[in-house]
Amino acid sequence: QVQLVESGGGLVQPGGSLRLTCEVSGRGISLYSLGWYRQAPGKQRELVATWSTGAPALTLPNSVKGRFRIAADDDRNTLHLRMNNLIPEDTAVYYCNRVPPETPLWGQGTQVTVSS
Repeated sequence: QVQLVESGGGLVQPGGSLRLTCEVSGRGISLYSLGWYRQAPGKQRELVATWSTGAPALTLPNSVKGRFRIAADDDRNTLHLRMNNLIPEDTAVYYCNRVPPETPLWGQGTQVTVSS
């Protein structure tokens, strides 16, 4: 049974950086297509970045291109999202899940708040 646990969020000032981590347990990370999603207050959840073995890593919303980078650590079975030059509009709860997502895999997420 696969489980995904997110961590690494926090409060950061505009222009700051954070690195989110998704710990994948149950099976090897290389067996999946995975993604980082986020849900801002009052908005629908959106896919931010995707990763899978042998395919280019993608960041999807134009608003994060060039600032966010997704990467995987096969040895540690973890998925990361490096976020640079954060802006207040990045404030959201960030989740990892498969792509496309599976309902049972939604976890608690990790809160990212960008504010001065």
